[in-house]
Amino acid sequence: MNNFIPQAVTSSSTSRTSPATAAGGSPTSALSFISKGWREVRDSADADIRLMRDRANSFKNLASSLDRELENFINSASSFSAIKSYSASPSTEIDFVKKLQPKLSEFRRAYSSPDFSRRVLEKWSRPTTSRIRIDLSAIKNAIVEEAEVDGGQRVGQSGRGRVRFTDFRWDWKTEGEEGEEKFRDWEPIRALKTKLKDFEVKKSPDEIFSSWRNNELVEKFKSSLKAFRWETQDSKDVPPLDVPELLAYFVRQSEPFLDQLGVRKDICDKIVEGLCSKRKNQLLMHSLSGGESSVIEGDNINDELDLRIASVLQSTGHHYDGGFWSDLVKHSPPEKKRHVAIVTTASLPWMTGTAVNPLFRAAYLAKSEKQKVTLLVPWLCMSDQELVYPNKLTFNSPEEQEHYIRNWLEERIGFKTDFKISFYPGKFSKERRSILPTGDTSQFISSKEADIAILEEPEHLNWYHHGRRWTDKFNHVVGVVHTNYLEYIKREKNGAVQAFFVKHVNNLVARAHCHKVVRLSAATQDLPKSIICNVHGVNPKFLEIGEKLASERAAGQQAFSKGAYFLGKMVWAKGYRELLDLLSKHKTELSSLKLDVFGNGEDSHEVQSTAQKLKLDLNFQKGRDHADDSLHGYKVFINPSVSDVLCTATAEALAMGKFVVCADHPSNEFFSSFPNCLTYKTSDDFVVKVKEAMAKEPEPLTPEQRYRLSWEAATERFMEHSDLDKILGMDLRNLKSNKSVTKSVSMPNLSDMVDGGLAFAHFCFTGSELFRLATGAIPGSRNYDKQHSKDLNLLPPQVEDPIYHW
Repeated sequence: MNNFIPQAVTSSSTSRTSPATAAGGSPTSALSFISKGWREVRDSADADIRLMRDRANSFKNLASSLDRELENFINSASSFSAIKSYSASPSTEIDFVKKLQPKLSEFRRAYSSPDFSRRVLEKWSRPTTSRIRIDLSAIKNAIVEEAEVDGGQRVGQSGRGRVRFTDFRWDWKTEGEEGEEKFRDWEPIRALKTKLKDFEVKKSPDEIFSSWRNNELVEKFKSSLKAFRWETQDSKDVPPLDVPELLAYFVRQSEPFLDQLGVRKDICDKIVEGLCSKRKNQLLMHSLSGGESSVIEGDNINDELDLRIASVLQSTGHHYDGGFWSDLVKHSPPEKKRHVAIVTTASLPWMTGTAVNPLFRAAYLAKSEKQKVTLLVPWLCMSDQELVYPNKLTFNSPEEQEHYIRNWLEERIGFKTDFKISFYPGKFSKERRSILPTGDTSQFISSKEADIAILEEPEHLNWYHHGRRWTDKFNHVVGVVHTNYLEYIKREKNGAVQAFFVKHVNNLVARAHCHKVVRLSAATQDLPKSIICNVHGVNPKFLEIGEKLASERAAGQQAFSKGAYFLGKMVWAKGYRELLDLLSKHKTELSSLKLDVFGNGEDSHEVQSTAQKLKLDLNFQKGRDHADDSLHGYKVFINPSVSDVLCTATAEALAMGKFVVCADHPSNEFFSSFPNCLTYKTSDDFVVKVKEAMAKEPEPLTPEQRYRLSWEAATERFMEHSDLDKILGMDLRNLKSNKSVTKSVSMPNLSDMVDGGLAFAHFCFTGSELFRLATGAIPGSRNYDKQHSKDLNLLPPQVEDPIYHW
């Protein structure tokens, strides 16, 4: 049975004990709490009954007061009839008062009876029991019993035992010519009674409202409602979304989350295609039958779905600004020039790809003088410099290292560079053989210059990044993937397990910190928001060497007097393992091959000792610059590495006009179109290609081939595939005038929300020193140390990162 608890109206209800407090005690406390609450409810109900009793008494007093006023009015009217000067027939007014007096007296006797209020409230004044029930029939019976008129008839009581609408009298009572009483309905009441009778007879809602549908008043009401609808003219032609389309959009927007769970993107695409195919066919049939062009005409199912969602939302007039986890207020670009910040993980004199290629990119982006460029490179303390830089080369200050970098670059590109070089604190990890940033790297680009960021190796830069999200600070962030870290990690102990976690971490940081990712080749991990394009060129000096050797050959001179060679950092992952395996397996077939190997590295001793055990005829020499004069006479460059993403040495050898023998691998796909690039699939094929290269002469490069290898062409490809050509080509005046509206999309993007959530989770994890140490970070690398603050003129660590964060 349902219990009805009336709402308390007294002020005591505001100081009740909370259930949470009562629930925390013993069973006795709980029983006390229930008893106390019940007493409060009962007191509140008693207060309501007393209030109703006071209202009834006031109503009785009002009736008595009205009776006295009527008597005074009658007496005053009688006194007026004695005045002879009043000639406007006062008898008519006195008769009206005499007729009104009996009816008011009856009303007064009925409702001012001494027992009326007592009987009405008799049923309400009973003591409360375990539950309170309001029986409205008690009020009806009490009123019916007391509200009697002449002749003992009861007002409002029907002989059928229930009150109906027709039992109420909505009429005027008048006297006829023969003294009988007649009832005359008021016109609106008579119409209402007719409608109510129809309501009682008809059972179906269609029968009840059928007579109202074509009513003029209803039509006016409907037209007024239509005036308040904000819909476009095109909304009538756009079919609504169905459940499969909504599910398809949800799956596609959930791809970031599903990708973190291991569900591949192609599986999500198949699900979306399956959900949308049926609806697409229906829309095409509808559009063809109506002679209209369908909104679903493309071949890309994702574009089709986006167009469907956008068209439906546009038809409703919906407009959405912003979203969760997004920073809509970005720095507006300067009035004259945009600013590009290139952040990389290595610096000269360490001759690695992430030190050389970003340097050339900065030089050629600044060459156009359309934008300002800053190159941000790591600064190592003296102890780390001795471990990393070759030939014991060290620098006492960042200015000294910057001078070395500029001289090296200008000797090779042949023009004066005009870009800024800045340094951020970094530490060398012996285990990872890499330089890792310390502190928040993004803070070393001022907010005024935070416009466009190019992150060379975005996963490497952000593994332990504990700072502001790059996409929050910069208007556009492009990541360039240089290294196939998964291939390197798989070669280590428990490599498969480590590679699994690193793969998902790379996905997370790339998705959270980049708007777009450029992969140099398909050999890299398939990261979100990524495309494949070789955006690297070769040092112009190698192209000059190639032209010089081609002219010597054209003059009849012998350009290549030496045989084959291999050059690379002497670590197993750089192709030395593959090289020794191939030469050992085909020692007999390649007995005439004399191979010179150039390189330095951590695995030098192991590589040389392994070659001696296998009795391979290899001539190991110290590493040197690929443009060194001693290397110009070699005709064949052998590179069996399958761990590289895009081997710079291969591009340099091709630029010098040499043969290149390399594996048929995604990392070499860009070079395979050059006639001097000989690729092999099997070890036997390797032998064939090596013999072919040793027996023939390489073809001279055409001007088109030389241009494809140049940094000018690489810069054009980078501008196109990173969308920088569109962003840098935007009208700055329009951009500044519209900076208050930085984002306007049709609906919230779940992908952006997921990216923001992942960025926040990554920030929380990297803030824990325990988590950082457990995942291989350098101890104390969350913030820079005292030596970094001294070398780079930074604030002391205790000021930058105080013990207590208020």
